[in-house]
Amino acid sequence: MAQRPLVPHNIGMNVEIQNKELVRASFEKWRDHTGGPFELLTPDAVWTIVGSSPLSKTYHSRQEFLDQVINPFNARMATPLVPTVHGIYADGDMVIILFEASATTKDNRPYHNTYTWYFQMNQGKVFKAIAFFDTREFDEFWTRVSPGT
Repeated sequence: MAQRPLVPHNIGMNVEIQNKELVRASFEKWRDHTGGPFELLTPDAVWTIVGSSPLSKTYHSRQEFLDQVINPFNARMATPLVPTVHGIYADGDMVIILFEASATTKDNRPYHNTYTWYFQMNQGKVFKAIAFFDTREFDEFWTRVSPGT
């Protein structure tokens, strides 16, 4: 009777640990203004913003998401958004990040929000993301501050 080769039970856990560390490092780079989590997105990554905001929808590429959300968001800021991570959790190919982020807007008012992002990953890259945050706070800021102010 042939024996099956033993497969370590923690093989999936290694991927979880690797993915968590990649995400943790990307948030540290973001905090230090030397990079960020958007560098982990594949070119064809799908990013969904959940909620009732005018920006709540699914973006079908990294570039579309950056062009329609992140770049106009950053253009409304006087200081870079700085994340404070409260937890990073992994389950299979999913990494969940709970964090707050703060900055000063171009009209000299504070921006603060709490986020939960779900990153589905393959080979160290994010191919699907789902974002939850206070869309009321976001919408008020988005309509009040022009990217060209």
